Amino acid sequence: MAKIVSFGEIMLRLSTPEHQRFTQTNSFVASFGGGEANVAVSLANFGLDAEFVTRLPQNDLGQAAVMDLRKYNVGTKNIVWGGDRIGIYFLETGAVARPSKVLYDRAHSAIAEIEPGMINWEKVFDDTTWFHWTGITPAISEGAAKVCLEAIQVANKKGITVSCDLNYRKNLWKYGKKASEIMPELVKGCDVILGNEEDAEKVFGIKPEGVDVSKGHVEGAAYESVGRQLMQKFPRAKKVIITLRGSVSADHNSWSGVLWDGNKLYEAPTYQITHIVDRVGGGDSFMGGLIYGLITYKNDDQKALNFAVAASCLKHTIHGDYNQVTVSEVEQLMKGDGSGRVVR
Repeated sequence: MAKIVSFGEIMLRLSTPEHQRFTQTNSFVASFGGGEANVAVSLANFGLDAEFVTRLPQNDLGQAAVMDLRKYNVGTKNIVWGGDRIGIYFLETGAVARPSKVLYDRAHSAIAEIEPGMINWEKVFDDTTWFHWTGITPAISEGAAKVCLEAIQVANKKGITVSCDLNYRKNLWKYGKKASEIMPELVKGCDVILGNEEDAEKVFGIKPEGVDVSKGHVEGAAYESVGRQLMQKFPRAKKVIITLRGSVSADHNSWSGVLWDGNKLYEAPTYQITHIVDRVGGGDSFMGGLIYGLITYKNDDQKALNFAVAASCLKHTIHGDYNQVTVSEVEQLMKGDGSGRVVR
């Protein structure tokens, strides 16, 4: 069975209940999440052998994060211990015209203080077929960026498929380097590149013409040029995928995606998600679905893309970072059954 390894930071997530604002709430709902951990949970839920690698403090919160991952059958044996604290993020869930807000408290976290040589990637990648990382990790610190590059280079040497989600987070790049300075060296080692409708522009200055994501509909065909330009810049890449989110309001988004394989642009169906429960982790659930689809539906990029979009559509109905759905539920939606009728 395929083994997939992801690397990044898992955080304590503290969210306000019932759409309350930070300034009015008296309590927070505690859970765990983080881009690469979210992908690992999706893949484990789909029945694949998924492992998450990070650095955590040797304290109760670090142990709780590991126990949470194990609950979803995510492998944790190569997590390294050290540092003083786990990163935290606070979430205020928006409604209607009020957008959601995220506040980070992750400075000096255990993984922010990681250094090259702390993880034995040769050992981690034993029997591994796929490695995944996101642009969040090299934004955390220079050390995290160097360790991510270590992993990519070892994976390349071993012939492991490498995927990345560009995942630009402007509020994280604070250690004196810009994404445009760090990301090219990392992305050039990737076989599969994922981004949302704005990531390629914000990281590499690559953008489609005439697109306005705030109008509620994003035209997929406009992104063929983005795929072409990314492949020209990063010739190792075999597939470029763009998630397409149109924002009508905080509660109502259109959701789809496109895949460019160097010759053909594949477009997925568009879903109207009219009552969003929790959109955080939506892109990660797409990536998890995409990796599952590309591994499972070999030589059928259309089906892999459709699976990714359907899986992430369902994620918008689930509280928390993790996409806790099954393959059969995703396939049911792919067949057109979005009725939400009670299953008895």
